[in-house]
Amino acid sequence: MVLAHKMAMESDKIVAEAIEAMEFPELARQYSVMAVPRTVINDHAVIEGAMPEPVFVREVLQALTPPDSQKSEES
Repeated sequence: MVLAHKMAMESDKIVAEAIEAMEFPELARQYSVMAVPRTVINDHAVIEGAMPEPVFVREVLQALTPPDSQKSEES
């Protein structure tokens, strides 16, 4: 959560919000929160749990990369 907010402070293209699942159960249901932290990217990609910063950044970048681009990078 802290890293997502740091990223948002560095770029005007990133918005980070922290929601307390117990205080907003309707949002917790909407985003299927079963454990925290749960990071949702553009309402479709999900990162579960805490992880080291480099891994988190890699996961975010991978979530933002179109599937066609990922295939060409793997080749």
